[in-house]
Amino acid sequence: MTYQERLTIWRLLLAVALSFAITMALLPHPPTLVNVSDKWQHMAAFATITMFAVLGYPHTPLLRIAERLSFVGALIEVAQSIPALHRDCDIFDWVADTAAILAVIIVVAIIRHVWNDATF
Repeated sequence: MTYQERLTIWRLLLAVALSFAITMALLPHPPTLVNVSDKWQHMAAFATITMFAVLGYPHTPLLRIAERLSFVGALIEVAQSIPALHRDCDIFDWVADTAAILAVIIVVAIIRHVWNDATF
């Protein structure tokens, strides 16, 4: 498998994960897929999305990825404030999203730093 094919796969997975997360966030009564707290669901979703973004766009600065994904989380919360959706806008959901994004970005930055400093 070529490098470009791998990038394409990661980018497709990113698109699917983002679409799924946004759809679930905007459904008036989303199905319960797992029995964990809402914050853990947010963190799991955005950690996964962040990994796909980092793998799909390896030359994009990590802080830019973090910024854009955090903005997506904020937009989801704003959209959830629409009364017709019967959802609740919660700033702490956005904080959970951003915390998960930053956790993944920090781990990736450390791994990249160690990998680049490694001598073989």
